[in-house]
Amino acid sequence: MGRIRPTYIKRVSIELLNKYPQAFSRDFENNKEMVSTLTDVTSITMRNRIAGYISRYLSHPEV
Repeated sequence: MGRIRPTYIKRVSIELLNKYPQAFSRDFENNKEMVSTLTDVTSITMRNRIAGYISRYLSHPEV
């Protein structure tokens, strides 16, 4: 069983992936920097959760 993430984290992550598909990879550190530059998220915790969800989303084989 995995963690259940709030809908807004998923929504923002999918929007970023659709808008900037080449900006993100499976690397969490890279995704963290890209989320900081491409959004106005001020909370470090929110930035990390969004970057983590993007990393996990891209790591799944069906994507």
